[in-house]
Amino acid sequence: MRVEPRSSDFDGEPDVQFPDCTSISEQMITIVPRYCETDQSGVVHHTVYPVWFEMGRTELLRVNGLAYSALEKAGVYFVVAELSVKYRRPCFYDEALMLTTTCTRITNARVEHSYVLKRVSTGLILAEGSSILACVDKQGKAQRMPAFMHPAD
Repeated sequence: MRVEPRSSDFDGEPDVQFPDCTSISEQMITIVPRYCETDQSGVVHHTVYPVWFEMGRTELLRVNGLAYSALEKAGVYFVVAELSVKYRRPCFYDEALMLTTTCTRITNARVEHSYVLKRVSTGLILAEGSSILACVDKQGKAQRMPAFMHPAD
């Protein structure tokens, strides 16, 4: 597999400074399902949950001073190697949800996350999930996780 930058803007050395390490392992975001994410009965479609999980991972990176675009500039890419979702109860159109994303483990070549999606009004767990992302280079070959991705000791 080959991962190509989207434009020539990603060529050359990164113009961003990375933190020494990550310091925040958990992040919560609010999600309100849109009409296009539901079926005709107003229930969120099962294919939407992985998209929300990606939103959670993106925001977790952001609060740690990182962005996917900056990582790509530096030649660091993440590909989903494993993904699981346990659907406990349905989510509905236009209801407030809270997604908690937790970085549970970082190894030399992968990062693992867990996810819990709750209904804000009741705190009821609607879905749980996990993912494993492999760290790869521009050509899609496994590479060592950058030191700044590891949490402080």
